Amino acid sequence: MEGKRSEEKREKNTILEQIKEMEKGLSTTKYNKKTQGAIGLMKAKIAKLKEKQEKRSSGGKKGDGYSVKRTGDATVILIGYPSTGKSTLLNKLTNANSEVGAYDFTTLDVIPGLLEYKHSKIQILDVPGIVRGAAAGTGRGKEVLACIRSADLVLFIVDVNHPEHMDAIKREVYEANVRINQEKPIVKIVKTEKNGIRIGTTLKLTKLDQNTIKQIMHEFRYNNADIVIRSDISDDQFIDCIEDNKKYIPGIVVLNKIDLIDEEKLNEMVNLVDPDIAISAEKKIHIDELKNLIYQKLRFIRIFTKEVGKEADMNVPMIMKSPCKVKDLCEKLHKDFVVKFKYAKVFGPSAKFPGQKFLMDHVLKDMDLVEIHLK
Repeated sequence: MEGKRSEEKREKNTILEQIKEMEKGLSTTKYNKKTQGAIGLMKAKIAKLKEKQEKRSSGGKKGDGYSVKRTGDATVILIGYPSTGKSTLLNKLTNANSEVGAYDFTTLDVIPGLLEYKHSKIQILDVPGIVRGAAAGTGRGKEVLACIRSADLVLFIVDVNHPEHMDAIKREVYEANVRINQEKPIVKIVKTEKNGIRIGTTLKLTKLDQNTIKQIMHEFRYNNADIVIRSDISDDQFIDCIEDNKKYIPGIVVLNKIDLIDEEKLNEMVNLVDPDIAISAEKKIHIDELKNLIYQKLRFIRIFTKEVGKEADMNVPMIMKSPCKVKDLCEKLHKDFVVKFKYAKVFGPSAKFPGQKFLMDHVLKDMDLVEIHLK
């Protein structure tokens, strides 16, 4: 038994060494038309090795992450290195009471809180601080990163005195198969019995040529397939489409503890990190602005509803995500509404005049009032 473990450990180390060697070669290879195919192939080989490494590390099982019951209209997770002020920020954003200490690793479990903003109820999760090597399983890294995959939004919390953490955090999240602030490419791959690799595109590809696509497909042991590409993708994005195990989530970069430095140093850090917002959780500086940014990034809109022949209740709207069609509203209201739907009267920004009639494909806007008529 001990010999088998030693052999597995040696094999794992060999895979890691191969990955490091290839990544080193990749970093020193200049990208141009001549090297495009070789670079794409090398990235495909690295992806395959990482897949093999992941299976070896987990024994074929996927990490479950932390078990947290989802509540509210959306879930937001706070990610950062230890002692970046995540617990303090959670307490300022929500009604949570997370333990706060001036030392590393204060948060040892997931602490949930609820942010109520513009009628929405947003679950905020404070998880243990991420560390280097998290994606490879260092500390509780895999559990934390697995937790991200169930979130609707990620807040990257960066200590103003440690701007170098940002690149490290982004790298760990990327290695955990999470893509931040990226749209999922529109690519369809269908395995076939013959005819080789056939590629169809609906636009000009500026970052990838057909030869590179075929080389990458062969590396993943696809010899026959029909591919339709509707996005101007890179080799990395195409590999993501083949693996089909990526999660696409919006993110906000938050530079915290700005009360600890002067204005000149702050400007320097802002230029270095390029955050979406700079705050002080401790001093409650720009906390309201952050709440609004979270709300906007979740693409929330407020939709009011009224029953036919009754007064509208303008106190409690339904929280929907944009783009939102009348059909989406019907599905959230009641499962029978879609089947029995006749038409909807809309009063508000998306209607040209009060009470304009629409069918289910009409796109609603924030603060619309909708009256649904059923058969």
